[in-house]
Amino acid sequence: MSQAEFDRAAEEVKVLKTKPSDAEMLDVYSLYKQATVGDINTARPGMLDFAGKAKWDAWEKRKGMSKEEAMKAYVEKVEELKVKYGI
Repeated sequence: MSQAEFDRAAEEVKVLKTKPSDAEMLDVYSLYKQATVGDINTARPGMLDFAGKAKWDAWEKRKGMSKEEAMKAYVEKVEELKVKYGI
């Protein structure tokens, strides 16, 4: 998996014809963060930040996944979304 493939997928996911479901977007977000930052490094957001908590929880589930694994899974997920939603 190359950085160029990852970067291209990161751009393509922004121009899908139809917006993916919230669950799909959480998958994309968590894989992106794991690939670019690594294991989660922030405290869980407060009770009223529902979107922030969902994103944090999704990323936290990726803990321990290597950067390479996350990049590969991210590109595969974006490819799946491109087929499903069009680009």
